[in-house]
Amino acid sequence: MAPPPALPRPSPRLDSLRPRPRPALPSVRGGLEGTARRRSELPTRELPVEGRRRERSGVGRGRAGPGPCGGRAAAGPADGGMGCTVSAEDKAAAERSKMIDKNLREDGEKAAREVKLLLLGAGESGKSTIVKQMKIIHEDGYSEEECRQYRAVVYSNTIQSIMAIVKAMGNLQIDFADPSRADDARQLFALSCTAEEQGVLPEDLSGVIRRLWADHGVQACFGRSREYQLNDSAAYYLNDLERIAQSDYIPTQQDVLRTRVKTTGIVETHFTFKDLHFKMFDVGGQRSERKKWIHCFEGVTAIIFCVALSAYDLVLAEDEEMNRMHESMKLFDSICNNKWFTDTSIILFLNKKDLFEEKIIHSPLTICFPEYTGANKYDEAASYIQSKFEDLNKRKDTKEIYTHFTCATDTKNVQFVFDAVTDVIIKNNLKDCGLF
Repeated sequence: MAPPPALPRPSPRLDSLRPRPRPALPSVRGGLEGTARRRSELPTRELPVEGRRRERSGVGRGRAGPGPCGGRAAAGPADGGMGCTVSAEDKAAAERSKMIDKNLREDGEKAAREVKLLLLGAGESGKSTIVKQMKIIHEDGYSEEECRQYRAVVYSNTIQSIMAIVKAMGNLQIDFADPSRADDARQLFALSCTAEEQGVLPEDLSGVIRRLWADHGVQACFGRSREYQLNDSAAYYLNDLERIAQSDYIPTQQDVLRTRVKTTGIVETHFTFKDLHFKMFDVGGQRSERKKWIHCFEGVTAIIFCVALSAYDLVLAEDEEMNRMHESMKLFDSICNNKWFTDTSIILFLNKKDLFEEKIIHSPLTICFPEYTGANKYDEAASYIQSKFEDLNKRKDTKEIYTHFTCATDTKNVQFVFDAVTDVIIKNNLKDCGLF
């Protein structure tokens, strides 16, 4: 059988005239469809219902489901190819926002843990002793070197105390039991100035002080100390003169607590307790120092107001016409009812309870409060003074006064009381946050 005749080959000329398909123009749709076709050729896995819903819905214009740019479809010419860039900027902005929120939260938590305590009260009410106790209780106390630095202060307090008693003997017309003590008195005034300037207690001076303190006339004058100005620590140092006068003497923690130095300006102390960061401000209590208090008032968490219970029969050093207890009450009234302290916790320390307990037996409370009809016994008299101060609070329905009886030189007592004070501060902070 003969093969079929060969078909004629198309003419090259005709081929060139046949219309050719136009190349596809790039477009968003074309790009996405191409991507979808390529994906369809890959192995597939079943998505959860929620995942399928998100893939079907896409997000925004020109998106056909999750793409390679953080959940976006591949960008085409319509969005200028900026899909990945915009996503990175958004992510960076979100990170910055998250960091700002974190810093604000940390700052807020830090501020909530910061407690600003202001120690207020009339002069010689024990404020500075409370500050010293905070160092002993919360800051490992005083080092040997720090105690050594207080030696000159102890000497000065001892010398000043015996001088105050001897001077008062003339005003109160009290004679020395032993006339030869008059020579010792002259020596005391002759030697004391140099000793105080040098911060020493030479042997000849300590001998003079020892003989004077043993005199019955001096002891009689000491018994009338309410009639003149005398440091509370006078008997403490004078009774222990033999130890203090030793050449190798280093003050103990208790010796340091008993020292008396007039506070001028503002003394700031920092310590941490119960995860709270305390800033305690001790300001001078004398009238001349009170004008400096105003700088400490801003942002105060609580005020600790100190009152010397034993001062009920004493007058001010700066105004001998003014009873010290009356001055404290006047000052407490102005602080407690001040509009700036409406939301500030007021903590009342009725201090020097040990001295008050000794004194009330022989010095009646009627010296300060003529209307008092109770017994001159510690519990009843102390309770009466407490009520006199708490009655000054004009906002009893909304403001509570937290009262504590304290002995600022007793470390265990101060530790116990300050623990209770801290609990009050924590409770009030929780109230402010709506958590109590």
